[in-house]
Amino acid sequence: MSTTAPVSLVTGANRGIGRETARQLAALGHTVLLCARRAADAERAAAELAPDVPGTLLPYRLDVTDAEGVDALARTVDARFGRLDVLVNNAAVNYDTGRRATHVDLDEVARTLETNLFGAWRTAQAFLPLLRRSAHPRLVNVSSESGSLTHMSGGTPAYGVSKAALNALTRKLADELHGDRILVNAVCPGWIATDMGGPGGAPVDRGAAGVVWAATLPDSGPTGGFFRDGKPLDW
Repeated sequence: MSTTAPVSLVTGANRGIGRETARQLAALGHTVLLCARRAADAERAAAELAPDVPGTLLPYRLDVTDAEGVDALARTVDARFGRLDVLVNNAAVNYDTGRRATHVDLDEVARTLETNLFGAWRTAQAFLPLLRRSAHPRLVNVSSESGSLTHMSGGTPAYGVSKAALNALTRKLADELHGDRILVNAVCPGWIATDMGGPGGAPVDRGAAGVVWAATLPDSGPTGGFFRDGKPLDW
């Protein structure tokens, strides 16, 4: 299956920010690979969103902690499209507001890093060959201001440290991929009313809009930045 539409892959896209990011990209006419840890969840989300968008939503099972599964999906995308234009690393776990760094279970921290850092890292590595074939490649890491060293305080130790590390990875990748024209940025959606964010936050479409902004930057756009609502945040 070949397509002239941009091909975008969103991890953790069956709910929350990921689902809305997939919807907004499809609304722009993208062919969106909507990924979730369980195939049924991806299929349900894609079926629910498809009638309202002009783009194509294709469901895929993807657990970013499963290296073989990530590599297998990269091969599938290669065979089907021959390229990838946008990768949105959105999958994340464990907003551990009730934990403290002084006594948190380090096995829990390791599990959080496995998804929030290493999951994004291995997915980026697996899809880089396909991004390099794109005329306008974009890589977006969905981060959080809780990972900002400038504003960091106690609490949420696993999540905050994982997002700080994801921000560092963003800078590393942006510098190393500059010659490949791949724009790499981290985006904080802000406090959004999702299952992870909890009630009281902003509407999910607002949080996803910042992610979509980074995913659709012009070639002259920034790389190696940390943004919310299209505006720079302190690292």
